Amino acid sequence: MTTIGLIGSGNIGSTVARLAVDAGYDVVLSNSRGPETLADLVAQLGPHARAATAAEAAEAGDLVLVTVPLHAYRDVPVEPLVGKTVMDTNNYYPDRDGHVDALDRAETTTSSLLAEHLPQSHVVKVFNTIFFVALAQLGRASGADDRSTLPVFGDDAGAKAEVTAFLDAVGYDALDAGTLEESWRAENGRPVYVMPYASDGDVTTPAPGRADVVRDLLARADRDGDPQPAQPMPQG
Repeated sequence: MTTIGLIGSGNIGSTVARLAVDAGYDVVLSNSRGPETLADLVAQLGPHARAATAAEAAEAGDLVLVTVPLHAYRDVPVEPLVGKTVMDTNNYYPDRDGHVDALDRAETTTSSLLAEHLPQSHVVKVFNTIFFVALAQLGRASGADDRSTLPVFGDDAGAKAEVTAFLDAVGYDALDAGTLEESWRAENGRPVYVMPYASDGDVTTPAPGRADVVRDLLARADRDGDPQPAQPMPQG
């Protein structure tokens, strides 16, 4: 059975963990506060979940989700992730993370920073555009007319295929949106961020992002313009 390792178990991490368990995966969860603080979440998830340190979760995962605040990305363990596909959910929030000059100058992307930190891993940007409540609600069976599409970015075709298969298993279609260098198109404040997956901000009234809508919104992103702040934050 495939194991999903999670480095970070906040809103997005715990939601992905629930989706993964429901889809038949084992999950190994971690956070910055220690495995003992995850006891309640593990109990809710059942026998296919356990808590561990970040290094142990990285080691155990066949596929690993990194969902930590940007300012903590350098704390992600490197050696246990060598050769593995790493899903990155991060967004840049200067009020939370402090200013990063290279991001402010549009010289790199958040996922490129993680990829530089993990030079022997295959980083794929995913799950950063959708609010965690919507992520929990919008999963649909393969082929459903109202199935939502999430953009994925990465530099390795095999890694993107692995993430696409995982998305399919947990109820989502994937749109290959390009390389990590192009992932700025899906970052905080860009047109595809959050709102395509909600109706007037109300995720209890799903208006899921169709592939054609997601593709159009990605194409409309303007790197030279100032992105518009968007709330709510998909991760926390």
